[in-house]
Amino acid sequence: MNISEKVQEFVITLAQTISNQTFVSISLGNYKGSEENLKNIYAKRILIKKEEKLSFTYRYKTRDIVKNHPINEGLELIQNYLNNGFRVSTLFSTAFDLLFEIQNNDRVVLKKKEASSKTQPSLDHDKNKKRLISPDNKGYLTDLKITDQSGNVFKNAQDKYKQINHYVEILSTLIKEIPTKDTLKVVDMGSGKGYLTFALYDYLQNVLNLTPEITGVEFREDLVTLCNKIAQDASFSNLNFVEGTIESYESAGTDILIALHACDTATDDAIFKGIQADAELIVVAPCCHKQIRREIEKHKIHNDVDFLTRHGIFLERQAEMVTDGIRAMILEYSGYKTKVFEFIADAHTPKNVMIVGIKNHKSAPDKGLLLKKIQDAKAYFGIEYHHLERKLGI
Repeated sequence: MNISEKVQEFVITLAQTISNQTFVSISLGNYKGSEENLKNIYAKRILIKKEEKLSFTYRYKTRDIVKNHPINEGLELIQNYLNNGFRVSTLFSTAFDLLFEIQNNDRVVLKKKEASSKTQPSLDHDKNKKRLISPDNKGYLTDLKITDQSGNVFKNAQDKYKQINHYVEILSTLIKEIPTKDTLKVVDMGSGKGYLTFALYDYLQNVLNLTPEITGVEFREDLVTLCNKIAQDASFSNLNFVEGTIESYESAGTDILIALHACDTATDDAIFKGIQADAELIVVAPCCHKQIRREIEKHKIHNDVDFLTRHGIFLERQAEMVTDGIRAMILEYSGYKTKVFEFIADAHTPKNVMIVGIKNHKSAPDKGLLLKKIQDAKAYFGIEYHHLERKLGI
């Protein structure tokens, strides 16, 4: 029996395990073909919009690419790859494991072993809501020093990995509240090393099957260069990073604007850019609130909370709440529904507030009432101006 006949026998067995619901996964290795830098292929079943598919992870030397194929098309691809380059494959099922190997003399060995797994994995594409971004087969997570080459999360990166997933989980819920679009233009202001930017792109493209166009804006040239290299290696073709500041970036056409940990009035600059672009979704997690604290300290207005604000730590916390409370009212004045909640906690940022603005298409704001509330709040705390208010000219 020649190689192609053995390949066909192996693929028929694979098809039977899929048909009788015992299939777990399949791996292809020892690649000797012509496709540059291709090392392995891993495939598993998933369910997308009630249709079963085979999800292929193509592992290259410096990146991973995930593609989903109909079952029959996936079987044909596996057969073609075993006939043209891959010399080893292992089929995992709940009944048995089956090893396929083309030896040096072109002799083909098919060897059945005891099943490595007795449990069939879930087909749910979003099966782990707590881990929307899995660590497996994610080259960009390796490049960002979150995981090793085998997809294991480094011990010192556990908090960052959890933060990434928590962020994507929040965004996944918010995106459902805005009008559906096949292509979403997203801008991440102050993207830094891009941990969250990469994860969001991965989620939008590979989980929601959308076509995201994401730009990370970062003023540090070395981080821009690094992130563009990682994006290129990951084949994230519509993800790019540009050097610049929040204030200088042209935001027209943006659907979703994000700014996490932008310091002091940089958060206001980001919100202003989102409002200016008429973005459907604005998401910020402010950092530092110096501008309003200086205003409160400068005017020293006597009010009912004097007994608190005479203590510096309480004054700082009050400045945070007042700053963000006025930001939320200005977003409402500008036609957005707002949500304010705690975002994430880790060693560096123990308490982060996230402010969300979702474009309100159902009703217009009572601008007169909101303007009065903003003015009353400023007068109560002795605030001459709020940076966002000044940017918008209200």
